[in-house]
Amino acid sequence: MTTLAIVGAGVMGAAMCLPARDRGHEVRLIGTHLDCEIIENMRATGLHPKLQVVLPEGVGSYHHGAMGEALRGTDLIILGVSSLGVNWAIDRLCEHLTKPIPVVMLTKGMYPETNTLTALPDHVAREVERRTGMTLEIAAVGGPCIAAELAVRRHTGTVIAARKLDLAQRLGALFETAYYHPRASADLVGVEACAAFKNFFAIAVGWAGDNHNAAAIIFVQAISEMMAIIRALGGSDAAVLGMAGVGDLYVTSLAGRNSRLGNYLGQGLTYRQAISGPMRGETIEGADLGIAAAGTLREMMLQGKLAASALPLTRALLAALTGDRTLDLPWADFHRQE
Repeated sequence: MTTLAIVGAGVMGAAMCLPARDRGHEVRLIGTHLDCEIIENMRATGLHPKLQVVLPEGVGSYHHGAMGEALRGTDLIILGVSSLGVNWAIDRLCEHLTKPIPVVMLTKGMYPETNTLTALPDHVAREVERRTGMTLEIAAVGGPCIAAELAVRRHTGTVIAARKLDLAQRLGALFETAYYHPRASADLVGVEACAAFKNFFAIAVGWAGDNHNAAAIIFVQAISEMMAIIRALGGSDAAVLGMAGVGDLYVTSLAGRNSRLGNYLGQGLTYRQAISGPMRGETIEGADLGIAAAGTLREMMLQGKLAASALPLTRALLAALTGDRTLDLPWADFHRQE
């Protein structure tokens, strides 16, 4: 049995309690400063209020103020915070870790730098080592995993990626159940970049609404452009064509906040109109990534690291998200060669 701590009591962090407990591991679910009501509700009833599922017996619930206590004696940490909460999580790890503990990141995103995008696991490892001197083994989970489905034990296929394949394989073995089917990969950059950019491109697929013909065109273009970006960052085509790329983009395009934003953009709203109106207060990670990475992506195009002509959909999305304009798709510029 492994003792593991899940940092972040949102829907995905909570859903991971299911395969972890079903494998017999001791699970400590730690809320962030935004999860106080969730933790209180779980302590009182066992019910996760957002998932509307009673988590398995044996899941301990901790407020963020008790993180030091919850991390004591743990063998593995799972980060389930949002991409905007990564720096908060880094601060807490630096504050409470007394020795290196392997970390698995459910968080999906890329850290923008001047002329490249760094995978969040690499950013976390670099910052923790810089501030504490500890070298952490960090892996990432990608692939199509809707928390509400995992929480009721529906078949779910994911990819666990680490720079060392044996680490990814060991972690996969910890969580594999009759319904949770992890695959191991050594392409950490490719898997993490796909996990982030599928949210970004799902906005464009959502633009089509119930026009399935248009959605198919956009979906294919999104895969082509995702491949160009992942190659430029050092990832593989296999990641794009696997569960973390095509698989996750398919699921994310069917439903969720990113595709709903796209649907509002398809109705003629601008991004600001959508987030100040029907999507007020919602976290839309594809939009957050696009806005944060816009400068870096444009710089990479200027330097020739990315071919701008191969990224018409990316450029249209960036213009809509950062320029407060409608999303006008450049159909004539889409790739047409089979």
